[in-house]
Amino acid sequence: MMKKGWLIILIGVLLAGCREYTISDDPALRLSFSRDTISFDTVFTEQGSATFRLMVYNQNKSALLIRSIGLDENKYFSLNIDGEQKPENLTDLQINGGDSLFVFVRVHINPTGENNPVLVSNNLHFYLSSGAKQSVHLEAYGQDVTRIKNDNPGDHRVTCDTYTFTAEKPYLIFDTLIVSSQLTIEPGATIYMHNGACIIALGDVTAVGNLTQPILIRGDRLDNLFDSVPYLYAGGSWDGIYLIADHASTYTLDYVDILSGTVGLYCYGPSSGTLPTLQMNGCRIHNHTLYGVVLTNTNAVVTNTEISNCASYCVYCSGGEHEFIHSTIASYFGNTNIRIQPTLKEDVAAVYINNLQKQEPQTISSFRNCIITGYLTNQLVVATPFDRYYPGTFIGNYLKTDTLHIPHAEKNTYWQPTDTTDVFRNDYYKYKEYHYYDFRLDSLSPAIGIGDSLTAVPYSTDRMGTSRALCLPDAGAYQH
Repeated sequence: MMKKGWLIILIGVLLAGCREYTISDDPALRLSFSRDTISFDTVFTEQGSATFRLMVYNQNKSALLIRSIGLDENKYFSLNIDGEQKPENLTDLQINGGDSLFVFVRVHINPTGENNPVLVSNNLHFYLSSGAKQSVHLEAYGQDVTRIKNDNPGDHRVTCDTYTFTAEKPYLIFDTLIVSSQLTIEPGATIYMHNGACIIALGDVTAVGNLTQPILIRGDRLDNLFDSVPYLYAGGSWDGIYLIADHASTYTLDYVDILSGTVGLYCYGPSSGTLPTLQMNGCRIHNHTLYGVVLTNTNAVVTNTEISNCASYCVYCSGGEHEFIHSTIASYFGNTNIRIQPTLKEDVAAVYINNLQKQEPQTISSFRNCIITGYLTNQLVVATPFDRYYPGTFIGNYLKTDTLHIPHAEKNTYWQPTDTTDVFRNDYYKYKEYHYYDFRLDSLSPAIGIGDSLTAVPYSTDRMGTSRALCLPDAGAYQH
């Protein structure tokens, strides 16, 4: 009796399995898709996109027969369906009950002749043997760009005497751009950097954006690394910006965002003679896998600027006079619940002042109304032979460090291990919650109202244009 029972069960299972392979022409049975619209991020014309995966499911018990698969027109989008790149070759494709099908979609857009992005679209149709037609909408924005690339194999340098980046349309740099005399970047210009690309300026630099027309320099991957994580959130996608001078060059950077490279801004001057000068205001240097800003043998004035999340030093000063005023320096690289960075955070301070090099000019780095903090206990190192003789000034700052034992440190607020209030709105990246770093001040931030009033007078607005005139100035680049 027992054997007979098992036999009945076995026959039932086999019959159920057979039903999965039986093709149904019931028009009520449909396919299911992982999404009904595929929207690509902006795609550079002539370059092509990353591949998007579409899943096609048959969630019915019976098999379904796809007579054919096709696009409205053979433009923009290309398909790969189970290894077949020509959908017209796929006919009478059977999907058994509970089974699925992979469809890979790419987009390639020829130059549009327009400066602004142009929307292109198409429809992918599935024709079933029942007569039903199901469709998935495809769309993408095509963006013309000015390409900077050396076409000679093996030579990855593009050299010129002067170069001007305009806001007319974006630029895409594939190689190393070397500008020997004058580099100019106009307000609103966008510069995309390919993997390994960098800019080397040997002369003067004028990159002057403004609050409404900032200059953007970032990697060229506009799609997602995976899930809801943009490639922009992963540092190291390009090399860096290098300002190398053997004479008294002048660098002016206003409202320039330099994002997610290996090095944000590296300034290197001669060890003797007149040093180059950097004026930087309203900038954002964020998410680099080595340094944020390196100032070696360079005089600098940095105001209303955010320098944040670098795997090594956010700011490194060695040789020259450096003034940081109303700037936020925050070191929370890798403070996230998802591993997306190619390297781990080094256990180094956010700011390192090196006044130990005898072959270089004296280092005099001063910070007024700034924030220097991060997730390590000590985020500021002043490396100098004798602390009591260090000439730099620290006034009105919020500092996560030991009390400074130098003669010109006053009115500073120091982090304490017992502090429980948040400095910023968000110093942590939670990708599932869509919470990205936000270094504006929390409503209870200890940096509120601690700035020196006289220091703040010439800087009546913060990086976002918020007035500092109506209350006591906050430390950092952002007024609460």
